[in-house]
Amino acid sequence: MASTQEINDAFGTTLPDDVAAELQHIVRLLDLNPQEVFFKWESYVIKMGVDSTKLDLKTVRDFKKDLQDALERESRAKGQHVAHGSSAKKTSATPRATGGDVFGMLDGMVTPSVARSSGAHTKRKAANFDTPASKSTKAGLNSSPADSKTPIPARPDLPGVSFADRQNAGQIVESINGHLPAASTSVEPAVESRTKLKANVEIQKFGYKTMAMKLSEASEVLDDRIDMFTDLIQEHYQLPDTAFGNPAAQSTAEIVAVGRIACDQPNGKLNAASVVIETSRRMGAGLRIPLKFQDGVAYDVFPGKIMACRGTNVSGEYFSVAEILPIPQLPPPASSPLELDVHNDRLTDSSGDTTPLNMMVASGPYTTDTDLDFTPLHTLLDRANDTKADALILCGPFLDIEHPIVASGDFEPHLPANTSISPDRATLADIFRHFISQPLQSLLHASPTTTIILVPSLRDALSKHVAWPQDRFAKPPLGLPKGVHVVTNPILLSINEILVGISTQDILSELRRENIAISSPQHPSEDTLARLTRALIDQRHFFPLFPPQARENLPALSKVSGEVPDPGSEERLPMGACVDLSYVKLAEWVNVKPDLLVLPSALSPFAKVVEGVTALNPGPLMKKRGAGTFAALSIQPRRLSDEEREAAETPVGHMLYERARVDVVKI
Repeated sequence: MASTQEINDAFGTTLPDDVAAELQHIVRLLDLNPQEVFFKWESYVIKMGVDSTKLDLKTVRDFKKDLQDALERESRAKGQHVAHGSSAKKTSATPRATGGDVFGMLDGMVTPSVARSSGAHTKRKAANFDTPASKSTKAGLNSSPADSKTPIPARPDLPGVSFADRQNAGQIVESINGHLPAASTSVEPAVESRTKLKANVEIQKFGYKTMAMKLSEASEVLDDRIDMFTDLIQEHYQLPDTAFGNPAAQSTAEIVAVGRIACDQPNGKLNAASVVIETSRRMGAGLRIPLKFQDGVAYDVFPGKIMACRGTNVSGEYFSVAEILPIPQLPPPASSPLELDVHNDRLTDSSGDTTPLNMMVASGPYTTDTDLDFTPLHTLLDRANDTKADALILCGPFLDIEHPIVASGDFEPHLPANTSISPDRATLADIFRHFISQPLQSLLHASPTTTIILVPSLRDALSKHVAWPQDRFAKPPLGLPKGVHVVTNPILLSINEILVGISTQDILSELRRENIAISSPQHPSEDTLARLTRALIDQRHFFPLFPPQARENLPALSKVSGEVPDPGSEERLPMGACVDLSYVKLAEWVNVKPDLLVLPSALSPFAKVVEGVTALNPGPLMKKRGAGTFAALSIQPRRLSDEEREAAETPVGHMLYERARVDVVKI
């Protein structure tokens, strides 16, 4: 290694220590002697300009970079020369083991073959011009992974029961109002549709631009929601302004605090010791303070819940809750007697007989994980045709992006032989038209008075709107007939006089994982599913949870057959909620709560009456390992009493929970 003195002698001057050290590094890096470095420096000075080039640290570093670039160009030129020269030489072929891919460089584009002897005459194999399989989905690889590690075999999935071998088909799993008559298969078809639809949301606003959420807008939406509930509490309990205060401020005075429940850790899981309440900027400058519930105080909380509580903050370290003030609920929907008579007339035939309104509700997936034949969907549509259903509500996903076959993108083995779809040019719209639209057209041809309602899901592979609240998907490209109505997700929809609320986002499962509830003798524990449903009714929202669960914490997806992920590549994750906070107000209930609340979920299917609302989880039509369930509703007309008819201008409640038979049935 050249010394500092040798560097100074070569340059004929005493250099600063930092410059000399940098030149020493050049000598060592490029394996030059000090005199050669000086000659190269003189050439660099002439190239850059004698007057503008000074021997300082910055210039020496630029000089070093110039030398490195020149060396790299020289090495690259030599490499190209060697490559061209070697191409003319005759070399022996690299011996290959059986399988034809020793170094794993062909990515499954060759098929296993028997090793050839050097002297045997072989016939040239026809070239295979098929599209090579993706690295993440190819099966039967003959080489080791690129990281040279033996892959750990995944635990084999448990075998499922085929749809044809299902048991107890048609069995009623759960029912409410079982004393009312169910839909009959001997019903004469109606002459015209017996339903009238009316959307109770501003559907045009759902067409917002996704992935454009601003932090300031999201903050205002969250803040306004706390202030809205503060005004509701004040009006309902007739409280003065002085009754409200900042729970984060130390004081011995008892106050009413309204805020949002959160966890004290950003990525933590809520528990009794980590509950904090977040105030609005108007009431508490957005501060958070831990909550401690006094003995005997029952509570039911989850992240995002807006809660009003009475208590004190004496120590300044936490807010002690002495009482929780229930949130006032929205009133039930009501209609005038004249409007109810109009709707009841639709259920009356030409002979004067009135028959119940027949509805069916189902949720995807609509086929098994191993195929795309959609046999469960065909079975459901056959039942709708047999019972002459007046309304059929189908909740997504239809083409599930989490389905192993859809995720692989390889539809060719699953297309029928008589289909006109070209596998090379097929799109998801073509697949939807064949597997979904055509069966729906057949149903409407056999039962033209049936009204079909499609509610999209974030898991629909063909949906271009990838945020919740979710816009409708377009009907024309999918070939959907006129009798099919595509709505938003979520939706508040009137079917005759009945207000139906539907959201395909699985809020119940997420609430189940994040919810903590402590009962007391005065407030005993209740059914979990009813309690989770009550949370939506109390919060006046289809998705009151905030923040939603991370995708990594959701249940794992079914693996694609033969999938071998690339080392370091991203793992397939569930879709999750994808909530756009700027437009989350589109999912609020404004004036009334729904008569029928449809909440498709992976939890156990149920039908319950909660706070005067008929709540329903039809369950998936097809589970991962077997057949699922759907819901059949038979709704009697709303009978008016003499007193209600006399007060002709006074709206009367629909009381759906008394006149609707709801059966959860195995498909």
